[in-house]
Amino acid sequence: MEAYKKNWFKYIIGFIACLLIRLIPFRPPNIEPILATVMPFSKAYGKIAGFLFAFLSMVLFDVLTGKVGMWTFITASTYGLLGLWASIYFKKRSNNSLNYARFAIMGTLAFDIVTGLSVGPLFFHQPFMEALTGQIPFTLLHLAGNIGFAIVLSPLIYRFVIENKKFETESLINIFNPKRV
Repeated sequence: MEAYKKNWFKYIIGFIACLLIRLIPFRPPNIEPILATVMPFSKAYGKIAGFLFAFLSMVLFDVLTGKVGMWTFITASTYGLLGLWASIYFKKRSNNSLNYARFAIMGTLAFDIVTGLSVGPLFFHQPFMEALTGQIPFTLLHLAGNIGFAIVLSPLIYRFVIENKKFETESLINIFNPKRV
């Protein structure tokens, strides 16, 4: 694997794209591209970048939609830990759909178990069995979305965004200032 210089422009664009997609009205809450995007960025940029991408994605969304609560800390921390875990998981794994799908399954199950079975019972006094029963269809849809995005988007993001020299900050600046060498 070639060592890539961390290009924060790409990282910020990926972050903003995920946020804008999550702000689409009437989108199912468990069909979103955060995990599919954080996996390749964690692979290329490392632990801290992976953690912050996922953590801040959750926090900023809740702030912008006016839905900040104790669940924000739980979901953001859990997703942040998935970003950290992704950097470790992908350190010695190649950029391919199968590796991304495997992590999407493990990550989605971990996230939904931690968040789905804690927030309702702990903060809203929901019976545990009710939380578990409601979590099953949510998790099945969440798995379908994350696996699909992982198979299709994650390898493309790595190959056509992270590895793409045309999206390097210096290359983009040269488009607007061709005399600069």
